[in-house]
Amino acid sequence: MTGNGRRRFATFLTSRAATALAAASLLAGCGGLPGATGGSREPITVMTWAPQDTKATNMPGMPAMAEAYARWTNSQGGLAGHELRVITCNEGNTATGAATCARKAVKEGVAAVVGSYSQHGRAFMATLEAANIPYIGGYGLSDEEFTSYLSYPVNGGQVALLAGNGMQLAASCERVSLVRPDTIAGDYLHALLNSGLAHGKQREAYDIPAAEDAGEYTAVATRSRKRAGEERGCVTATLGERTAHFFDSFRRLTPDGRDIRISSVLGSVDQLLVDRTGGASGPFEGAYVTGWYPAPGDPRWEPMRRVIQEHAFGDNRIDPADAGVQTTWIAYTVLKRVVEAIGEEKVTPGKITLTLDRGLRVDTGGLTPTLRWRYEDMLGTPGFPRLVNHEVTFQVVRKGRLVAQRTGFVDVGRTLLEARSS
Repeated sequence: MTGNGRRRFATFLTSRAATALAAASLLAGCGGLPGATGGSREPITVMTWAPQDTKATNMPGMPAMAEAYARWTNSQGGLAGHELRVITCNEGNTATGAATCARKAVKEGVAAVVGSYSQHGRAFMATLEAANIPYIGGYGLSDEEFTSYLSYPVNGGQVALLAGNGMQLAASCERVSLVRPDTIAGDYLHALLNSGLAHGKQREAYDIPAAEDAGEYTAVATRSRKRAGEERGCVTATLGERTAHFFDSFRRLTPDGRDIRISSVLGSVDQLLVDRTGGASGPFEGAYVTGWYPAPGDPRWEPMRRVIQEHAFGDNRIDPADAGVQTTWIAYTVLKRVVEAIGEEKVTPGKITLTLDRGLRVDTGGLTPTLRWRYEDMLGTPGFPRLVNHEVTFQVVRKGRLVAQRTGFVDVGRTLLEARSS
């Protein structure tokens, strides 16, 4: 080949290389994901909602965890090659706010609502059902999460926690006072706690409703201590974010010589609250706590902790010991498994629902029992027919740390069946 020929050939190769590079750049601009294999698939959009900046319970860590999960999974090539897009919504702890978030989910065309928190199931579930949008891994506060054919709960909700708390307290308490929200959602908590106490052959608890947005609870605390009895008395409170205010009022009561043990459930008491109130020298030392999942220090949480450390960018809304954050992680674990099982270019709400209804098994790495939502997997308890995970954990605060009181999960399924049939 002559010198001119070689120059023309080199120019041709350079031109082809530039064209290929431009094409690659265009493809990357159209949604290509770093690390994706087999080409980029159509993005998946989901929503996570929770109350923020309210006077009652706030769960900002849940949408923050969802966003961190999306950053992590997209850095790994997405969900089976699909870019994950997360839309968040402030539910506001009101029925209006919950309905607004549901309508936004429909408008945005989300494939699912994942890992969200709301006690206003009546306000949002019908909207999701009309659009055939599945609700995966809600926090478990509302009845609709355990009755709607489009809901796929990952825990046993408040019902399992209260029944489990009764079982946990039955071994140590002769008399129990229950302080709970004076709301529709809180009205059935007394019967559930009693079902657990009855399982341990203990008397019914005193039911003490309280405002969930009060600044102090001196009168309620006085009444709860009085009702706890003279010996082996216990006070358990489940007021969400206001639980700390209640126990602050409780510890300020003038001593009366009795040693009253305190208790609660995860979501009302967590490691962050224990730390904030003095740790081993604070009011929660020795407290019993019932949870859905393993204790915060359990090594099974390490994958979640790594994601938070590497992809939350110091976001102080995310506490790995928070039950809402943990529930969101598990809910997105379910979503990941579903998308992998679908294995198609486009993931729709209908395909997600069909895959779950056909009996997909989801391994959460030991954070829950293996999850599956076939008819035969559901407990079938009246009022909560779609409950599939009826196991809880018993924890206790020792030396300022929430640790396991006993190894493994405790099945409260039989207790729930007895409670709802009585």
